[in-house]
Amino acid sequence: MHTENIIVSKAKLADLNQLLIVAAKTFYDTFSEVNTEEDMKMYLAEHFTFEKLSSEFNNSNSEFYIATLNNRIIGYLKINFGQAQTETIQNNTIEIERIYVLKEFQGHKVGNLLLDKAFSIAQQKKIDFVWLGVWEKNVKAISFYKKNGFTESGKHLFKLGTEEQTDIIMKKKLETSNATAAKSILAAMAGE
Repeated sequence: MHTENIIVSKAKLADLNQLLIVAAKTFYDTFSEVNTEEDMKMYLAEHFTFEKLSSEFNNSNSEFYIATLNNRIIGYLKINFGQAQTETIQNNTIEIERIYVLKEFQGHKVGNLLLDKAFSIAQQKKIDFVWLGVWEKNVKAISFYKKNGFTESGKHLFKLGTEEQTDIIMKKKLETSNATAAKSILAAMAGE
């Protein structure tokens, strides 16, 4: 599989049914081995319904992006702006609330494509920091985010069913277009 065959685009209303299936499956596959079946069922029943997804989709401060291969959704990204962010980290930030890829497509750079989309949107909006919460026991995800320039900056609680878990808050400072322009000017001057 080549990443050039994967298309990342903004999700449309017509994508919601397929997106809901992918969302529930990726969440279950990621966390079911280390959580009780009862807690997983409770969380999925509460957070992965068509009504909940529709409400999130229709929030003007949230956006969903899908990664598709041959018209099949294989991963997705949910980002939040302003009041839609699950907590206030600091001013001028966006939150990556979800970035999930179906298990059979992990390791094929789909997560990188979705993360690049989040960075691109953040830069277009002149955002200073991108942040996210990742479960402290999700070593694979923590490693992925660290490789992509995120650093740990705090913790918060996340409730999955009846269990309270700890998420690590990770953030990445983005270079503003002014800083990038200044570096370009300095580099050009140094070359003279």
